Amino acid sequence: MNADPLYLAIDQGTHASRAVVLDGRGNVLASGAQEISLARPQPDWAEQDGEAMVLSIFGAASAALAPLGARRRDVAAAGLASQRASCICWDRESGRPLSPLFSWQDRRAHQWLRQFEPQAEMIHRKTGLFLSAHYGASKLRWALDHLPAVREARAAGTLCWGPQASFLAFRLLDERPLLVDPQCAARTQLWNLGSRDWDPELLALFGLPQGFLPRSVPTCHRYGTLRLGDLSIPLTALNGDQSAAVFAFGWPDEDSAYVNIGTSAFVQRALTRDPGYVPRQLTGIILDDGKTTVYTVEGNVNGAGAALEWLRREPGMQDLDTLLPQWLAAPGEPPLFLNGIAGLGGPFWKPDFASRFVGTGEPWQTAVAVVESMAFLLQANIKEMAKHVPPAARIRVSGGVSQIDGLCRRLAALSGLPVHRREDAEATARGIGYLAAGRPSSWNRSAAEQVFAPAGDAGLGARYRRWRTIMAEATGV
Repeated sequence: MNADPLYLAIDQGTHASRAVVLDGRGNVLASGAQEISLARPQPDWAEQDGEAMVLSIFGAASAALAPLGARRRDVAAAGLASQRASCICWDRESGRPLSPLFSWQDRRAHQWLRQFEPQAEMIHRKTGLFLSAHYGASKLRWALDHLPAVREARAAGTLCWGPQASFLAFRLLDERPLLVDPQCAARTQLWNLGSRDWDPELLALFGLPQGFLPRSVPTCHRYGTLRLGDLSIPLTALNGDQSAAVFAFGWPDEDSAYVNIGTSAFVQRALTRDPGYVPRQLTGIILDDGKTTVYTVEGNVNGAGAALEWLRREPGMQDLDTLLPQWLAAPGEPPLFLNGIAGLGGPFWKPDFASRFVGTGEPWQTAVAVVESMAFLLQANIKEMAKHVPPAARIRVSGGVSQIDGLCRRLAALSGLPVHRREDAEATARGIGYLAAGRPSSWNRSAAEQVFAPAGDAGLGARYRRWRTIMAEATGV
């Protein structure tokens, strides 16, 4: 009698590569992880080592498979979720990186990008994205202008460049495919949502030669073979980390707002109809299986976990993680924090917005203000989104920062919606595992769930309205 198939889910994140082995119901049987480093050699630069990243994935996957013993051979398929807007240049013949892996956090070319502001609406309509140095186009152009190895490979015809996902597939799989899924392709700001392919007009606009990007294929596709020791595992799903997380509990509900809160935070509404152009939000495709398409309307908050990381460096914040729960539960009127950490995202879209406090308080009150700023920015995105999608019935939260109860309570109070939080640290891995497994009908049903019911909070509501007025004056939005 054959054993039930297992699935290997790889989650390549900013700070670690994780691998999780799941059964056909989404239960975790084993996992492995390897940390990776992020370098910031100059202001606005954020780089990772592509070679080290590949090794970290092999290491994490091997660690996840080791405890399975003979059941290792029951792994039937694998899925890979990657950082969406990170990108890299590499050599087609040797596979070696020709550039650093430019993190999604990297904004080195934001000044250069300003020349394209007259074309910003056209770019947004084609790609679903606001003109931003977080995305790949300006990073690839910077590499072409500043890295001799990239120019030499272009001249020799051996250049490959594109999303991190395509580089990882090329290096991890036996066939060395040059392929990419729709979500990661789109995060280059060179991919046309309408044609579902690279856009020649955008390539010409940014001064990028054609012929070196990976071929765009569906999210669920036979990408190639992942060899781990004596195992050969087909990779059948490729997606971005945030988009994969939407599928952590199976097929997404169209009446749920999905909020994943990690280094940055994202609000996503999944739709089976094309939402068209949404002026102050992002749009994209989070699933294409060749038959069915799931679209998304998305808002983002750059300063989530990144804002807490910034706060930890401030005086009096050495014990932030320990003390934050009691600070958030304490009475008192905190100041307001205008949160532009890593650039102000949706629905304002001001990349050079200066973070600042409005009002003063004790150190603990400033910490509360930073957490409240996350809730305020998430609510601003949810409210903007409501102009273009059907009303949400609930908010589903995931990600490490969502474990802060005080943040979930504030989000419920501001939105008037129940906030559902499942005890799942592996949302991205479960989501890509679900897609690799062929979308099983009974996926991850046993996870415990905590619900934060909306409760009136007059002080919080007043602070949000005052914050929103100040943000409108500061941004014009």
